[in-house]
Amino acid sequence: MGQAAAAAMIPGLALLWAAVLGGAAPSPPRLRLSFQELQDQHGLRTFRLERTCCYEALLVDEERGRLFVGAENRVASLSLDDISKRAKKLAWPAPVEWREECNWAGKDIGTECMNFVKLLHAYNRTHLLACGTGAFHPTCAFVEVGHRLEEPTLRLDLRRLEDGKGKSPYDPRHRAASVLGKNCTQGWPQTSWAGTSPSSAAWASVQVCEQNHTILAGSTVKEPKFVKVFWIPESENPDDDKIYFFFRESAVEASPSLGRQTVSRVGQICRNDVGGQRSLVNKWTTFLKARLVCSVPGVEGDTHFDHLQDMFLLSLRDRWSPLLYAVFSTSSTIFQGSAVCVYSMNDVRRAFLGPFAHKEGPMHQWVSYQGRVPYPRPGMCPSKTFGTFSSTKDFPDDVIQFARNHPLMYNSVLPMGGRPLFIQVDAGYTFTQITADRVAAADGHYDVLFIGTDAGTVLKVISIPKGSQPNGEGLLLEELHVFEDSSAITSMQISSKRHQLYIASRSAVAQIPLHLCAAHGRACAECCLARDPYCAWDGAACTRFQPSAKRRFRRQDVRNGDPSTLCSGDSSHPALLERKVFGVEGGSAFLECEPRSLQARVEWTFQRAGEATHTQVAMEERAERLTGGLLLRGLRRGDSGVYQCTAVEQGFSQSLRRLVLHVLSAAQAERLARTEEAVPVAPPGPRLWYRDFLQLVEPGGGGASSLRMCRLQPESRPPPPESRRKGRNRRRHAPEPRAERGPRSAAHW
Repeated sequence: MGQAAAAAMIPGLALLWAAVLGGAAPSPPRLRLSFQELQDQHGLRTFRLERTCCYEALLVDEERGRLFVGAENRVASLSLDDISKRAKKLAWPAPVEWREECNWAGKDIGTECMNFVKLLHAYNRTHLLACGTGAFHPTCAFVEVGHRLEEPTLRLDLRRLEDGKGKSPYDPRHRAASVLGKNCTQGWPQTSWAGTSPSSAAWASVQVCEQNHTILAGSTVKEPKFVKVFWIPESENPDDDKIYFFFRESAVEASPSLGRQTVSRVGQICRNDVGGQRSLVNKWTTFLKARLVCSVPGVEGDTHFDHLQDMFLLSLRDRWSPLLYAVFSTSSTIFQGSAVCVYSMNDVRRAFLGPFAHKEGPMHQWVSYQGRVPYPRPGMCPSKTFGTFSSTKDFPDDVIQFARNHPLMYNSVLPMGGRPLFIQVDAGYTFTQITADRVAAADGHYDVLFIGTDAGTVLKVISIPKGSQPNGEGLLLEELHVFEDSSAITSMQISSKRHQLYIASRSAVAQIPLHLCAAHGRACAECCLARDPYCAWDGAACTRFQPSAKRRFRRQDVRNGDPSTLCSGDSSHPALLERKVFGVEGGSAFLECEPRSLQARVEWTFQRAGEATHTQVAMEERAERLTGGLLLRGLRRGDSGVYQCTAVEQGFSQSLRRLVLHVLSAAQAERLARTEEAVPVAPPGPRLWYRDFLQLVEPGGGGASSLRMCRLQPESRPPPPESRRKGRNRRRHAPEPRAERGPRSAAHW
């Protein structure tokens, strides 16, 4: 097939995939808030340092009330309550000789030969462990943060700088994934997973305080890119604890005819793995890996989201069985899409207890291994729970050899429900980060997901149960533009105590409340339709939901979002203001009405002057529904009347606006224009309606008139007596103010 033919097929294939994935258009949020709206009305705060970029490492310290930030040549300590205040800053540049050596090696001295802080870990009660690129000389250090909460400390211990190879990447473009052991009191013996050369893009490390760990055999992973590392307990016995790595790599099991394929993986090792005695010395002996699948089943085959971007571990009451929320993107060149998949740790463990993958036959096909599996089973940890082995050095040679030859599991780890929780296709952005919060609501507990994108936005998504399925569906509540320059989001952290979300990008750090209840509206129905588990109607406003509050203040329906019962008889919605709109016969008029919710459907009804019945406005050649309102073309005198705009959402109807349209003839408009020219300056008093109209009429070609659309204010009242003289003096120097215009007042029709 030629390139032209292949290119011609792409739009059709993209539409086909979009249809399979649930629609060609991306899911709209219920509420979209701009950077300016968030900053002015909803508590968005930002922090940035001069001549510094690349804020990647975030660490929330609830006890001290501080947010620690790692960036280019800097470590900062910010207040969790307000990151824009009480900031303490620490300079940590790379030595001059390292920068010069980096520059001699061909790197850019202004953008690459710096110390980019990649890792921040709470080391003990008084110190943090920080690691950075060090101008391609990875380095780690202790940062003293002190005990006292009222006087935060931030001091670099220059006497305890350590080699950071195996902990931090060399290249600032590469990500780092790491986990730190518990109860650390002295130095940090480390293990290096991969990335021991400056050219490597794969970095994951485990710092363990009790013992030295060992280096992974390079043959078990192929061009990996690590995303996250988690330390997850397996039982009450700490010797059973395992460390799970989430990464993507080139698929060894892919058919050569399909070319190079990238797959996502979960890998495991035992915390107490110290390598073998005679084989796999100084290498992992308990390492296993399984494919992590996030795909949409289809008749013609599954549509895969192959590129794991980020992973979040949501701890539950059962600390051995957390949920794993992951964001993926596609590797396809035909369409762009992102997905959220959720996994159960029990399913992950089940895959590692299943059959091993094995190559056999003349075609070297991957099949399920049916031979004898040695004891103890490869991947099991040396502990008294599952046997009598006290160390991996005691494992028999056949166990070590089997682990070397069979690191891949045959069964994949599938998402709960068998498909993604939430998908966005061709939305103009890609998911980059995810964090989650479990929230108690009136009708149960809900997981709220905050998804960062490469366009500087945060998506707020809730998981809604769907029938008896183990996995529900994701409902997009909000799209928040937290970075004015649309910088890609590189890290996110939640403060559960303060109900705040902290977001990092290349350009800045941002802080936003987890709940923006006031943005949902000023009526019970609007608050209920928002389906935000953080918010509820308290009888007077949409405010943060308190599980301990009295029943009558718990007007909330997250599962269904149906206000018909909860808000019946509620009179909190402001009365509809009747606004006048004028049009010229034969011209056009735009009737503005935009619901707060982008998920609402707008319906228009029309009541002719002098009639009592309301009729549905038919969308035809002369009437067109546009974003923000209704456009009427070729106006006739019979179009005069009352137009009512109603929003329909979740089956609930809510009247938004009444607009009274007056259609005048061209002769009337011209006559009124001449009348205005002859009217002398009048003393202050009630504005005449035709003056508002004449301000909208502007001369057009050939004696015709074009109408500037406007939303008129109600007639103003006379000023009080004591202010009339001041008002009269002002009118001599300033023109009479025009009527207030809506956001589309500049449009000419």
